Amino acid sequence: MTHPLNKEEVLKTKEHFEILDGLRGLAAIVVVIYHFMEIAITDYSKNFIAHGYLAVDFFFCLSGFVIAYAYDSRVEKIGMLSFIKLRLIRLHPLVLIGSVLGLLTFLFDPFSDFYSVYGFSRTILLFLASAFLVPYPVMAERFFNLFNLNAPAWSLFWEYTANLFYIFVLYRLSRTILQTITLIAAVIICYVAFKSTNLMGGWGGPTFWDGGARVLYSFLAGMLVYRSNWIIKNRLGFTGVSILLLFAFLLPFNDKYNWLTEPLIVLIYFPVLVALGAGATLKPNFKGVCKFSGDISYPLYMTHYPFIWIFLTYVAIIKPEMDLLKIIIPVSVCLLIGLAYLIMVFLDTPIRNYLKNRFLTRKS
Repeated sequence: MTHPLNKEEVLKTKEHFEILDGLRGLAAIVVVIYHFMEIAITDYSKNFIAHGYLAVDFFFCLSGFVIAYAYDSRVEKIGMLSFIKLRLIRLHPLVLIGSVLGLLTFLFDPFSDFYSVYGFSRTILLFLASAFLVPYPVMAERFFNLFNLNAPAWSLFWEYTANLFYIFVLYRLSRTILQTITLIAAVIICYVAFKSTNLMGGWGGPTFWDGGARVLYSFLAGMLVYRSNWIIKNRLGFTGVSILLLFAFLLPFNDKYNWLTEPLIVLIYFPVLVALGAGATLKPNFKGVCKFSGDISYPLYMTHYPFIWIFLTYVAIIKPEMDLLKIIIPVSVCLLIGLAYLIMVFLDTPIRNYLKNRFLTRKS
């Protein structure tokens, strides 16, 4: 696909679904709290937000909806190369920033000295793997995460895969074929949940393909919600839909029933929430909240985990009392939101603007 094209047409964006932006930010904050809490309380049945990891499935579903909404009608106009450039410019600066933060906390963690164990060459490999999203699950001390410097990058690996699958295959498919593939993906999700007893996997070497199953269904389901026009008009507003979203993450963790409850949430509940969020009416006084929440969601998601590694070694070495952690965790979450905002304003946004001006030429 090569078309003469004005740069402004490539950069043109559709109107945002503001409530969906707000929900994305809420889910990102849930992920940060969950990552602290799974270290503070290792018994998931006693963790109030133990299903926080399902936020990733919600992200994938949102992504499928938004990609289909933003590009289905114009992908032929902008071309394959411009689509790939746009996605790289949108996503990869924070992949690199998160990798740098991960390297710094790896080197200067006051409670560990992994550099003396892994040395210069393997540390460089860890960094390059993170920076270029090449799975490299070698650190037993970090539970063989696919990306040992910045753990959440595993979902970006699959997000990139889904985006490439979209531009090469999915956008061409009829709704009937898309429905068929989505049903097959739903069966795979049920199999993964039954085999593993939950849908927690995908972040580490032993459960690598679980991540593929999770993105396959949720991304397709999000696309299907858009293409089928399953947008449910409602008056729940941002508050109402947010409460419904939080319910999924606050659902009690039960090893006996997770294999059933989690697929129900992913297969049905999240697509319905996307449809409700897209169709809800936003009150003017929540516009600023939703914009900030949406803007901060990806920077927060991609920059918080290097500091979670420090928190992990701090808890392992110092063994602080829960009363102290009840102070440390909320303060840390607020600080990480502040850091993400600064990174967005002073690094991510300027870098993306520069790259758009530099690499999105008049022909693509």
